[in-house]
Amino acid sequence: MSRTHFNILVVDDDRSLLSTMEIILKDHGKISVANSVTQAREILQKQPMQLIFLDILLPDGNGLELLKEIKESHPATEVVMLTAIKEIDRAVDAIKNGAHDYLTKDFSPEEIHILIDKIHQKQRQQRELTFLRSEVAEMTNKEMILGDGPKSREIRELLAKVANLPASVLIEGESGTGKELLARAIHSQSPLREAPFITIHVASLPSNLVESALFGHEKGAFTGATQQRLGKLELADGGTLFLDEVGEIPEDTQIKLLRFLQEGEIERIGSNRTIKLNVRIIAATNRDLLQLVKQGGLRQDLFYRLNTIPIKLPPLRERREDITALVNLFLKRYCNNFGKNPMCLSNTALKTLIAYPWPGNIRELEHLVERLVAIHDKESIDELDIPLEYTLMGTEALDEIEQQAGKQANGDYLKTATAIFERNLIDKVLQKTGGNRTKTAKQLGIPLSTLKFKLQKLGIKKKHKELAE
Repeated sequence: MSRTHFNILVVDDDRSLLSTMEIILKDHGKISVANSVTQAREILQKQPMQLIFLDILLPDGNGLELLKEIKESHPATEVVMLTAIKEIDRAVDAIKNGAHDYLTKDFSPEEIHILIDKIHQKQRQQRELTFLRSEVAEMTNKEMILGDGPKSREIRELLAKVANLPASVLIEGESGTGKELLARAIHSQSPLREAPFITIHVASLPSNLVESALFGHEKGAFTGATQQRLGKLELADGGTLFLDEVGEIPEDTQIKLLRFLQEGEIERIGSNRTIKLNVRIIAATNRDLLQLVKQGGLRQDLFYRLNTIPIKLPPLRERREDITALVNLFLKRYCNNFGKNPMCLSNTALKTLIAYPWPGNIRELEHLVERLVAIHDKESIDELDIPLEYTLMGTEALDEIEQQAGKQANGDYLKTATAIFERNLIDKVLQKTGGNRTKTAKQLGIPLSTLKFKLQKLGIKKKHKELAE
């Protein structure tokens, strides 16, 4: 049988009992012993304990008084009272004052092993509760990242209507558009706001573990199932489960999920016991689920169950009017996180970011702003501080390529695009080097003579009238 490892203190003035306890407890962790209240206090000052076996009557004091001290200074420490038969009433009083349990001194080794396993189970459940509370706290601390544009306003209005409804929600959008944050916002504005918000990212799990992650399993249900584990649905009972990348759920698990959506009940793997749950499902996907249904990758009945209320999150390139508000939000966030004075972006820098197509959407924008705040200390971040990859191929460059290629008889789009990209790259590096051609050629990795030729050919020399060698 596997043992749980604690720092354990045994406090008793009976030396033979201390020796017996050391033998019984040796596989459960590091054992310390004390034969008085004074000695126990000295040990506790040096090292915290997860578990204490405490005698009621000690030579220099009362174990009940020490119990009170322990629970005041270390409330998470579990205390088991050791008592003679005639002291059971006092042991019961000790439980009312915070002790986990009591043992009479005619205990068997198996009683102690069972008791420690129960304590371990209790602490595991407390950790799970702490996790659930942290999930709720995280949810309330995260903002729904929407700007001020018309599409964002539409989503806000829809969010306000959807939040109070118990129906399932399906959020569709490209990666990085803020699907999880929208799900958190729905939960935080709903009557379930004080209940758990649990997430499961299906695409990050091996397909053979998705079912266990959702529904949980019993000890021995399959190879490697060494203990009972609650699934995400059970952890979310009374609250919301955010099911990210729902299109990746394996077919056999889809059937069990459909049953839950229809009946509100599950069975853990390896169990025949039905568990009734009350969980709101908010699913998300970056795939075309209707197309997936046609291809046989997703059950049609499951799709319609999940798609009760559909919400489409547009990519950032389709709501560029939000970029200014988002940049200001991220600047404020990361200046606070890094302990820096407030920063802003110059108009030219902001114009550059608005022109960029943002294939990574809001997540990419946030990471860029975090990077800019981390490496700069000045009040205003300028266009030259923006990495080159964000400045070369914005919408203005694309418009110019279309225009120039259209004027050519053969419409050589690729040749035109290459020339414009090359010109913009050289132009940006020249700006960063202050017009120094030698430094520019070195940074570009080309000979100075090649740079001079390109300056002439691409018309860059006219723009930079005074170029240093």
